[in-house]
Amino acid sequence: MARRCELSGKGVQTGNNVSHAKNRSRRRFLPNLCNVSLMSDTLGCSVSLRISAHALRSVEHRGGLDAYLMKAKDSGLSTRARRFKKRLTKAVAA
Repeated sequence: MARRCELSGKGVQTGNNVSHAKNRSRRRFLPNLCNVSLMSDTLGCSVSLRISAHALRSVEHRGGLDAYLMKAKDSGLSTRARRFKKRLTKAVAA
């Protein structure tokens, strides 16, 4: 499973560990991923996603999963989130 947020697309970054003597060795900065299940008000069902803590705060700030997905670009979403967004747009249009 990839270490990537399914909503925001945030992934692993690389950098250096720098010692006091300025010796540098490569390291990885991992995103803070959480397994959560979010409720959709429009569809009346929940979806379980692996998202970052920052994306979880953004979902809450925008007013829920439905509002977040409607404003999100498809390029940053995972395939599961894109499928859920497609179901959501069909339900809103109907």
